[in-house]
Amino acid sequence: MDFSLSQDQLAIVQAVESVCRNFDDDYWAKRDITGEFPADFHDAMAKAGWLGVAMPCEFGGAGLGILEAALVVQTVAASGAGMSGASAIHMNIFGLHPVVVFGTASQQSRWLPPLIRGEQKACFAVTEPNTGLNTLKLKTMAKREGDHYIVHGQKVWISTAQVADKMLLLARTTAAEFSKANEGLSLFYTDLDRSRVQVHEIEKMGRKAVDSNQVFIDGLRIPVEDRIGEEGQGFRYILHGLNPERILIAAEAVGLGRVALARAKRYASERVVFDRPIGQNQAIAHPLAQRWMELEAAHWMTMRAAWLYDQGQSCGAEANSAKYLAAEAGYHACETAVMTHGGMGYAKEYHVERYFRESLIPRIAPVSRELILSFIAEKVLGLPKSY
Repeated sequence: MDFSLSQDQLAIVQAVESVCRNFDDDYWAKRDITGEFPADFHDAMAKAGWLGVAMPCEFGGAGLGILEAALVVQTVAASGAGMSGASAIHMNIFGLHPVVVFGTASQQSRWLPPLIRGEQKACFAVTEPNTGLNTLKLKTMAKREGDHYIVHGQKVWISTAQVADKMLLLARTTAAEFSKANEGLSLFYTDLDRSRVQVHEIEKMGRKAVDSNQVFIDGLRIPVEDRIGEEGQGFRYILHGLNPERILIAAEAVGLGRVALARAKRYASERVVFDRPIGQNQAIAHPLAQRWMELEAAHWMTMRAAWLYDQGQSCGAEANSAKYLAAEAGYHACETAVMTHGGMGYAKEYHVERYFRESLIPRIAPVSRELILSFIAEKVLGLPKSY
C-alpha cells in the first residue's frame, strides 16, 4: 500500500500551482462580482496543456488518467479559484469523455483538438426542469429527418452555455412509451446554434464567474454525423462517465475546503484577542483540527476511487463515497473558516464567505447526497431498493 504521489504527479501539482499564482484571490473575487467568465485563466490553462490532461496523446492531450485530472482541478480549487476556477475548465478536461470512449476516429480528430487547445468551449446539456435526476424521463426530442435530427426541448442548470461554442446534448430519439428500459436516448455533440437555441442565465448565490442557464431549443438541426455511438444508447454512454465525474467534483470540493482551512488557520494564528492568538483557544483549534482530518479522509477516498477507475476496476461505491465525503468535508471546512473569522468572515475582504457560498455546489450536484446514500445502502449493504 503506497499512499504517496509519484514524482510526476507531484510535478503536475507544482506546475498547476505555478499557473494559478497569476490568478489570485482578488482576481476571483472580482469575477464573483462582475460575472465575467475567466477567459484569461482558461487560456492560460490551455496554453500550459492542462485542458488535455486526460485526453489521448494523438489529439494533443497528455494521455494521463482521472487521478491526474483530479489533481489538476483540486489544485486549481485550492489556489483560491474555488469552484469557479475548477468549473471554468471542468468541461474541457472531462466533458468529452464519451467521445474519447465511444466516438469514431473522425469525430475524435474533429472535436478533441480544438477543445484541448482551448479554442472551443463546450456545455453539457442533460438536466431538464421537470425530470431532475430522473434522466430516463427526459422529454427533449430529437426527430430524425433524412441526414439530420430536428431537436425541440428545454434544459436547465447548463453551465458555460453563455460562452460555449459546442453542446454535448442528451435527447430522446424514441418516445418513452416505445423504448426499452435504459434506451431511447441519444447523445450528440454539435454546434450551439444560437439562432435555434435561446440561453437565459440563472442568477444564483455563488460561482457567478461561471454561468448557469436555462436553455430553450427550438428546431435545432443536428447532422447525423454529430451523434455519438448508436441511436438510443446515449444513456449508457452517459453512465460510463458518472464515476469519473464524481471523482473530479470530489477533488474540487477537497481543494475548496483546503483553501478555506488555510485562510482560517492563518487568521487564527494572527488574530489576537485577550492578549493571545485566538488559535490558542481550543474552541477555535479543535474544529480546525477536525476539518483537517475530514479533508484528508475525503482526499484519500478520492485518490482511491481515481486509482481504481484508472486501473479499470469497479469503483462505483468509492466514487460515490468520495463525492459524498468530500462535499461534506469541503462544506464544513468553509463554514468553520467563516466562523473562525467571526464578524470578518461575513466580509468579502477575507474571501471565506465566497468559499462558503461555493461549497454548497458539490453537495447538490451532480447527484444529491440522498441518492448516494441510497446507492450505498442498496449496492454495498444489500438493502432493498428504496426508489
